[in-house]
Amino acid sequence: MSTKNIMITGVGGQGTLLAVRILAHIVQEQGYDVKVSEVHGMSQRGGSVVTYLKYGDKVYSPIIGLGEADTILSFEKLEALRCLPYLKEGGEIIVNDQEIDPMPVITGAMEYPKDIEETLRAYAKVRLVKAGELAVEAGNTRTANVVLLGAMAAAGSIPKETWISALKDTVPERFLEVNLKAFDLGYAAAEA
Repeated sequence: MSTKNIMITGVGGQGTLLAVRILAHIVQEQGYDVKVSEVHGMSQRGGSVVTYLKYGDKVYSPIIGLGEADTILSFEKLEALRCLPYLKEGGEIIVNDQEIDPMPVITGAMEYPKDIEETLRAYAKVRLVKAGELAVEAGNTRTANVVLLGAMAAAGSIPKETWISALKDTVPERFLEVNLKAFDLGYAAAEA
């Protein structure tokens, strides 16, 4: 198998690192070599968080260059736009419809871009997911990350049961039920 490249991006506190851990667990369980590299930035202050995940028969480096990402999984719209140059032609973006103002917008130095979705759609196949709303429906706003994984699972070729098994292996028992519900809601939303 050729190497698959996935970029996961968001803002500190959105659960991107748990999502990466679940995804890495899944592809490793499928027998692939997996490499992960995390770039935290100012994540504790709401800054960008970007994680590269590569998997295949043999992976030598976790770094994804410009135009190499097969998929971008973005937890926030502006973060998807920032990573767009990394997407390969024919790639896919799965993006949460959430907008989180970065510091320049908060201070009034800039405005949040109004045409992000249109820009993304001009360059790639985009799956826009209302992950925040679905997480509330699942019973916990902090499960938006797993809602997005559900949407990613529905778009991919790895069986749903494999994803559920990975959730059971990685999510603490006390949060498992709400995360399984969040996953199912994201999966169903992507299929619709």
